[in-house]
This record gives sequence, structure tokens and C-alpha cells, in this order.
Amino acid sequence: MENLEEKGAIMQEKTEFLLVASCAAGVETLVADEIKTFGGSVVKVARGVVNWSGDLESAYRTCLWSRYASRILLQIGLFEATNEDQMYSHVFAVDWQQHMDIDTTFAVECNLAGKANINHSKFAALRVKDGVVDYFRELGEERPSVQVVRPDLQLNMHIDDKNMATLSIDLSGESMHRRGYRADGVMAPLKENLAAAIVALSGWCQEKEEKFIIDPMCGSGTLLIEAALMWGDSAPGLSRSYFGFFGWNLHNSDLWSKLIDEAVDREDEGMEKSWPIMVGYDADPKAVAIARKNIMKAGLAEKIQVKQASVSQLQKPGDGGLVVCNPPYGERLSERQEVAQLYKAMGRVFSTRFGGWRIGMFISNANLADNIGLKWDERHNLFNGSISCRLLVGKPSAELEKSKFVWHISDDEIEGLGQPFANRLRKNAKKILKWANKEDIQCFRIYDKDLPEFNVSIDFYDKWIHVQEYAPPKTIDPKLAKDRFNLALSVIRDVFGARRERVFIKTRNRQKGKNQYEKQGEEKKMHVVQEGDSFFLVNFTDYLDTGLFLDHRPIRKLIGEIAQGKRFLNLFGYTGSATVHAGAGGASSTTTVDLSTTYLDWAKMNLSLNGIKGPSHRLIKADCVEWLAEEEGTYDLIFIDPPTFSNTKKERRETGRQFKNFGPSFTFKMRDATGVANEYHNYML
Repeated sequence: MENLEEKGAIMQEKTEFLLVASCAAGVETLVADEIKTFGGSVVKVARGVVNWSGDLESAYRTCLWSRYASRILLQIGLFEATNEDQMYSHVFAVDWQQHMDIDTTFAVECNLAGKANINHSKFAALRVKDGVVDYFRELGEERPSVQVVRPDLQLNMHIDDKNMATLSIDLSGESMHRRGYRADGVMAPLKENLAAAIVALSGWCQEKEEKFIIDPMCGSGTLLIEAALMWGDSAPGLSRSYFGFFGWNLHNSDLWSKLIDEAVDREDEGMEKSWPIMVGYDADPKAVAIARKNIMKAGLAEKIQVKQASVSQLQKPGDGGLVVCNPPYGERLSERQEVAQLYKAMGRVFSTRFGGWRIGMFISNANLADNIGLKWDERHNLFNGSISCRLLVGKPSAELEKSKFVWHISDDEIEGLGQPFANRLRKNAKKILKWANKEDIQCFRIYDKDLPEFNVSIDFYDKWIHVQEYAPPKTIDPKLAKDRFNLALSVIRDVFGARRERVFIKTRNRQKGKNQYEKQGEEKKMHVVQEGDSFFLVNFTDYLDTGLFLDHRPIRKLIGEIAQGKRFLNLFGYTGSATVHAGAGGASSTTTVDLSTTYLDWAKMNLSLNGIKGPSHRLIKADCVEWLAEEEGTYDLIFIDPPTFSNTKKERRETGRQFKNFGPSFTFKMRDATGVANEYHNYML
């Protein structure tokens, strides 16, 4: 044994090993820069790997300090392997006594390129194992044992497209993303080394004095922990209890202990220096609890704060800092629209509240990047496992002023039959627009069947005009009614200078039953409008209603004003507009109940558009009356807007009557019994 130790010491002093660091595609440059600081030379970069020459200290430092690499391999053999037998003979020829003995447990992992002659990785691993075992048998020794989990020695065989085989010792033993601090995880957590790369490429630690770092959707806290390890000069491998070289015969325990002591000293110094404010937020209380456990296990409980909050509540704690996040990807088609709206909310929050900060967003679907609405200075192509992703890095130049569309009324004279209608529109517009500008209201009604000859209603939704034609009495000649309506449209465009693509038209007949809310067309185009500090998706083409009842605006405003800290219930929730105001107003929880999947999906998108997410905001598909009969929850604020009919196949109900026994605390709106949806009556029971 003394001879082996002496031999190992000499090799450590004089031998330059051929070493390989595997890593995720896109972070090779980060790994190469690290290796140069660890004493590596002749550093070469290829996709997913970095090769270099270095002594044992260089290899050990990479295992201990690399933040971005996945595995560190030390080459012990390079040969051609066109078939399993040829590979076996080369493995058998290795001087295995230099690396292990019969008491050393080992395991073999094989990676085969797509064009290699050997195409069965498990059988190839078995033949490598046979070569090792037979080597010792040939010496008359007992065979060493295979141990799949944490063996004393982990071997790696890689065969490329040209059938060249590289046999290596896996010094890392297992993937280096396992730092040892993550007690639990949430769904699809980031690997620690990828998280470190995201933080680094976002610009963390590039300035001498970082003031703040915020993760608005922190999940299990990995991004913040990796940022803290960088700031505190903590070796990411310091908490690992296992490396693949611990059972290697050439392992230099004295050298390793020296490097560990050095790392501990550097970490102690890092903990004593001035630290930035590091805060994570998540809407899910389970994620918050997991993040806090991980942070505590990493020894960073005094350095990182984690709070439960949605994106809508995000505020900057001061000037200058980094926002870095890994928001939902929207890979599944069912989630794509919801994620698109969430990205809009995040972009709006970053633009209006984080001017001058650096923003790093790690996203998967590049098609959704435009929804964020920011200009990016850098775009890094990375991979989260097999998922192709992008890291977008930028800095909003300054806090943006709210852009508001301004209507201009034409004073050009309109002759003929359209003159009275034009005069009435101008008169209404001057009065209502003055009020709307004063109250900062973008969505409102400008005309409502004021003149019998022009039986239409006209609503402004920001820069769009929504015109509804009411069916004329049977006594009116259909051609005359059509001519009057076309004249009305012409006058509307002339008075307000509106292009055709900004004017939407619907014919409103008296509806019966479910026809009132059935889809009217084939397309489904959504537009974003603002109401107060909240934003909503409206649809002008597919349904009789747009998705935002304008006459509910006062009560929605009231809900937002009194919702702070309350448990809010929205029955017959429709598109969730009242829920959005409650959430934006600081409701501790919201529950939205509706029987329509379409409306619930719409409500989900409205909530996402406003950055209101998490399990405290429930959307429930159910018959409201049946659900109430079984619900045992407690609510502080309840909004009810029941229709007078039901679209279900079940027995139709006069829904409003069924609430008369629920008590005087219920405030709700009821549709007119005739089924005309734009007329409502207020009831206090």
C-alpha cells in the first residue's frame, strides 16, 4: 500500500491529467472561465463539454468550486472500440491496481453517440464491468463488487461517432448540481448549476456593490441560494458528502483537506462582509415553506427572506438591483394563453416599477417573449434538461408613463339624415369624455339608443369602438333599418376618426336561454383594456357580450376598495373581473365559481394578466346553488351576479329567487327577466 501512496504522490506532483467537464449546452464559456482560475491549461470548448489539462489540484478545485459543471471526468484510457469485444480487451488491459483494489466497490456508466457501432449502453457497461472484474481474477484475486449507488469508484465510458472510446474516472461521482442543501423541491425545479448560470449571465456580482436581488417567483429558492453562494464566496461543493474520488487509490486526502480548509476560510470571510438585500416571493405557501427549509439548510436564513405574494404585489425596495426569475413556461397548449397573460403582467410590473434595474427572465417559449414587452440587451440560449430555453437580460430605461389613448372629435359638418345622429354623438362625447378623462376611465358607453331612428348602443373600450345594433320592430322595413344602420356606422367613423379595424359591430336580438352567451363567430381575438389599476381581456367578435360589463364598474371599484385582507367569493363569476379587483385590492383569498369552462378559462387569463396567481385564488367549475349547499368555507365579502336562466341540461332555475333566504349580507346583481343582458337591477337582500 505504501508503494501505491508513493506512486500517487509522485503522479500528483508531476502528472498533467486529461480532464473533461460536462455541462449544459450554453454554459460552456462559464465553465471554461472557471477552469482557468482553477489552474487548468489548454482549455478547449465543445458543445456540452470543456476539455483541459491539469494536475490533481486543478481537478479537485473544479469538483469543489465549479458552479456550472455537471460532472468532472479524469481520462485513463483512449482507444478504438468498433465492437464490444474490442472494447472489453482494452478495458482489461488497464492497470486497475493503480486505481482500485478488490475491496473497492465500483459502477459503470456508458454514453454512446448515435452513430457509434456499439448501440446498447447497458450491454456496453456490462462488458466494461467484465473487463475490470476479469483483470483481478487473472491475478488470482477476488472480484471487486459492483455498487450502483455511491460506489467507491465511478467509471465512465464514452464512445463517439467515430467509435473512439474514452474511459474515465468520474471524480464528481454524481451530478454536481446536487449541492446538498435542497431538502425538498417543487414541480420541475431548476438544477442548481443551471440556476447558478442564470444568475451569473443575468449580471449578478458584476458590480462591486449590489444592493438588491429579487426573485418574484422563487419556487424552492434555488436562484436566490445560488446568488448568495456566489456573493458569500461559498464553494458549491462544500456541503456535498460524496465525491467519486473518495475511494480512488490515487486520492490525495491531504490535498483535499487543504482545499476544504481554504474553502471554509473563504466562506467565513464572505459571511462577514456587507450583503445585499435578497428577497424571494411566491404565491404558493407550500413553495414558500420549501424555500425557507432549503435556505436554512444552506445556512443562509439570515441572508435571504422569502415571502408569500403574487407578481401583482411586487414593489422594488430601492434603486438599483437585479430581478431574476424562472416563470412558468407554458409548454402545454392548455397553459399557453395563461402564461402569455402572466408575461404581460410581469413586463408591465418591471417597466413601471423597476426602472433602472436589471431583469433576467428564463423562459422556454420564445414565441411568448414579445408578451413581456421589454427590450432585451442579451439573449442566452440554454437548456433546462431537454427543454430549449432562453435567458433574456435587459434593463428598463426608466419608469414608463402610462400610455393613454386620446379620442379626437371631428367638427366637420355632416349633411343629410346623419346630421342629428352626428350632433348627438358630439354632444355626448364632449360631456362623457371630459368625465372619463377626469376619472381616468377608458371603457364607457357613449350612446345608448338616444334617437329612435338610430337604435344602437356605442361603447368605447380604450381605442376600440363596440357598436351594438338592436333588432328593429317588425313594423319597420328591413331595408330601411339596414340603411340607417350603415349610415350610423359611417357617421361614427367620421365623428371619431376611427379606422374600420377599430370598429366592431354586433346585431343584438332579444335572446332566449343559452343563445345570449353562445359563441357568435369562429375567431377568438382578445384585446387588453384597463380599468383603474387592473387590466382585462375583452372580445368584440365571438360573443354577444365583451367579457367586461361596463355598468358593473362602480361595484368592481367598491370591491377593490374594501377587499383588503378579506376572503372574497364571486358566484356566477363570469370572466372574473370582480375577482381581479378583489385580488388587486389585497384580498387574502378569492374563490370564483361558474359552470362555464369558457368563462373560467377567461377568468384565469384575466387573473394572470394582472399577476394574480397561486392556490389562494381558486377557480371552481360548478353549479353555484349546488356548490353553496355543500360549501363549508367562510367568506368575508361575497359578490353575486346570477342570471335568470341556466344553460345546463338540468332543470332551468329562476336563480335569483333561490338566494332570498341567504341573509341580508348578500349584495348581488340580477339580469332583467326579459333576457336583455345590458339592463341590470341592483338588489340588497
